[in-house]
Amino acid sequence: MASPPDTSKTTKLERYNNYIRRVNNTKLLFRATLLIALVLVFFFTVNYPATVLDDSDYSPVHKARSMSSSSSMYGEGAAWEKQVRHSSTPKRVDGFAVLVTGAAGFVGSHCSLALKKRGDGVLGLDNFNTYYDPSLKKSRQNLLSRHEIFIVEADLNDTPMLNKLFDIVPFTHVLHLAAQAGVRYAMENPQSYVASNIAGFVNLLEVVKAADPQPAIVWASSSSVYGLNKNNPFSESDRTDQPASLYAATKKAGEEIAHTYNHIYGLSLTGLRFFTVYGPWGRPDMAYFFFTKDILQGKPINIYQTHDGDEVARDFTYIGDIVKGCVGALDTAEKSTGSGGKKQGRAQLRVYNLGNTSPVGVGKLVSILEGLLNVKAIKNVITMPRNGDVPYTHANVSLARQDFGYKPTTDLATGLKKFVKWYVGYYGVKTRVKTEISDEE
Repeated sequence: MASPPDTSKTTKLERYNNYIRRVNNTKLLFRATLLIALVLVFFFTVNYPATVLDDSDYSPVHKARSMSSSSSMYGEGAAWEKQVRHSSTPKRVDGFAVLVTGAAGFVGSHCSLALKKRGDGVLGLDNFNTYYDPSLKKSRQNLLSRHEIFIVEADLNDTPMLNKLFDIVPFTHVLHLAAQAGVRYAMENPQSYVASNIAGFVNLLEVVKAADPQPAIVWASSSSVYGLNKNNPFSESDRTDQPASLYAATKKAGEEIAHTYNHIYGLSLTGLRFFTVYGPWGRPDMAYFFFTKDILQGKPINIYQTHDGDEVARDFTYIGDIVKGCVGALDTAEKSTGSGGKKQGRAQLRVYNLGNTSPVGVGKLVSILEGLLNVKAIKNVITMPRNGDVPYTHANVSLARQDFGYKPTTDLATGLKKFVKWYVGYYGVKTRVKTEISDEE
């Protein structure tokens, strides 16, 4: 009698095949789920970009990163690249192709217009932060747009965007004016100064060092680096290792960083120490600006004096003179010597004061404004708080005069007259101030 067939092997084989089918089905389900998830992520990223929150919701560094991650989306498409190329293409023979950071800012907008008007190519970069009213920056942007200057809205810490711009445009120069400004604000929001003035500057230099060709860089330092310096007037050879504010410390750090990138990578770098710049399209956080606003509104203004009872004075420098200094520095900037991120030879490294050379007391500033506005100011004279401000500034500009012919020509009364004319026109102030100033010019 034949023995029954051995079915154990068949059973095992069927169990194995069932197991394989279950595993394959599980893998298929996992892959399908993963694919659907990726499609959903892509859909929501494209159609629902990250919401910009209030200042209270983000630290400055976090905000910079948020802007960095989202701003690259703006740099897409042939039309966008065409705007970038058109704006940065020079119209004169041997004209520059200049990237101006902080182009929607006070000094940046004026320099951009001056360079464009003489035939240079100018491309702007600005993050339009809310340190002061962004609508003023947007108005400057509209002004530049009418002169065919395009501003890319992005942050200095947005590396992909910077790389993209340098891939599209062979910049000959960078005029780096973007920064977190203001001495007193550093006590409220110190991280913003580190994010912009140090991290942002380093990020820009990292991109520039790898560019081919490497552009020359002219950048904004500050008279604040002189800090507690007692010499008068302030000269480039004076001590700058005693900053009185975090803002000053970050600008001094910038000068040391510039030295490092010049030494290691052959970048041509020129730092400009601005002294209290004022004029049309200025910054609302500056004394001459908010004094004008408060005087017209009948509000009291605080006039500081030192702890010794002396008057606070500043070397007020008109924007038109500053622009001439910036352009002069660009015109005399030598080429960077690096290639492929490596230094090939000695490169230019310079620092200059750009001031008016004639310090004026804040009381005199207020007196000039009272005459121009035809309104008596309500003045509170108080002792200067220990918030990083220094009592006195005075620029020695002999080095800038010697190297590129810098010579300030606008006194404070003349410059404030131009500022007030702009102010009453821009803000639509209905007083006889506008008529009187317009009739005289």
